[in-house]
Amino acid sequence: MSGGKILLVDDDEAIRTVVTEALRRDGHRVSSAANLAERAELLARFEPDVLITDVILPDGNGLDGVPDILAKHPGLPIIVLSAQNTLSTAVRATEQGAFEYLPKPFDLDELCRAVRDGLRRSRQAASADGRENDDNGGLPLIGRSPAMQDVYRTIARVVPNDLSVLILGESGTGKELVSKAIHDLGQRKARPFVAVNMAAIPRELIEAELFGHERGAFTGALNRSAGRFEQAAGGTLFLDEIGDMPMDAQTRLLRVLQSGEFTTVGGNRAIRADVRIIAATHKNLIELIAAGAFREDLYYRLNVIPITLPPLRQRGDDVGMLARHFLESAAAEGLPRKHLDASGSARLAAHDWPGNVRELENLMRRLAVLSRDDVITANLVDQQLDQWSEGREPEPADSRFADESLAMAVEQYLGRHFAEFGSALPPDGLYHRFADMVERPLLRATMSAVRGNQIKASKLLGINRNTLRKKLGDLNIDPAFGRHKG
Repeated sequence: MSGGKILLVDDDEAIRTVVTEALRRDGHRVSSAANLAERAELLARFEPDVLITDVILPDGNGLDGVPDILAKHPGLPIIVLSAQNTLSTAVRATEQGAFEYLPKPFDLDELCRAVRDGLRRSRQAASADGRENDDNGGLPLIGRSPAMQDVYRTIARVVPNDLSVLILGESGTGKELVSKAIHDLGQRKARPFVAVNMAAIPRELIEAELFGHERGAFTGALNRSAGRFEQAAGGTLFLDEIGDMPMDAQTRLLRVLQSGEFTTVGGNRAIRADVRIIAATHKNLIELIAAGAFREDLYYRLNVIPITLPPLRQRGDDVGMLARHFLESAAAEGLPRKHLDASGSARLAAHDWPGNVRELENLMRRLAVLSRDDVITANLVDQQLDQWSEGREPEPADSRFADESLAMAVEQYLGRHFAEFGSALPPDGLYHRFADMVERPLLRATMSAVRGNQIKASKLLGINRNTLRKKLGDLNIDPAFGRHKG
């Protein structure tokens, strides 16, 4: 392919020099600008075949003028460079009509490849519709590592269409968060997002769960019930743990994807399946296909756009950013506010994280509850990680601190009230007076740490689940969040 005319806009002289040299070696003519004013002048005079522009420039935001540029130069491939490596930047660049988005620091070979692709498809680049999008920096996807930048760029490309998406990755990497981000940024965001976990539904109920059932369709079907496809009408249906779906249900799902219609269990009226399908699994579907446990034709129907989420151990500096986010979230829920220092952040980054983001979130919530210090250091992180890795239950509080605190409270109580009762104990006894002081915060902290999972909580506490349920009721604690209902 013959070279083209490239306009490079960046206020960093070193970047302009290096990129210009690389593009010239690739056979292109290059003109460069350092700000928006120079960019506007050169766009009119130089008439480039490809525009490469930074986002943050001395006289404004490089993305703001992209729709106007495309209105005057339809089909001009625009490659956006940015040090603001967030999902919102990637999505906004795509929505504004950018041909490609590359986070800084970028790879020169990748930039040259993007330029060649832009030249090859110069008249096929999508024009922007001029929509200004709100800042989506509040999305629950956090991280600026190169691995997450690849995820952001893929999300940005799939948002404008309705193609099926298959999200792959280890457990705890955030597959549902990605599916929700695709929905929330897409054309169906005003309609329902419905998530269903295939592994959590009994095999014999999966079809009724997905497609609904008519009254009398089976024993216990007393009324008609809408399935998840109907509930998600016009929106997105997220099929989590698709690798656990039984073969017979896979066959019916394939027919629905092929025909765009389904019938309820026991029904005979075809219903249009107006949903976007996003599926996810931590399993290797190719291996399941080879073992005869997953339909190959269904795999290709679902795997139109694959997104592979990186494990946390490959995300470098994202760990500290995520940890601070989880501490802030815990504080917003009413848990003690804690801060992570540099040593704690470094220790977290060095951990292998077999449980990925979910493990990190649980650890930070435990540290928020169990640490008596306001600052979380490497030593505090080590204590919790060591307890967990050795298979020991984490202590519900620093035992020495708990003993000292309770002893002090008892002494203060007796100092204030013992003379009132003489040698007699308080009417309700010391045990009852102080049991609530210990039991309520212990149960609340435990339920918060396990995110409302009563099975895990009962194991951690070493008590029967029925006993736990009764105590939660007696103490008026919401089991879902570990908060006092009042």
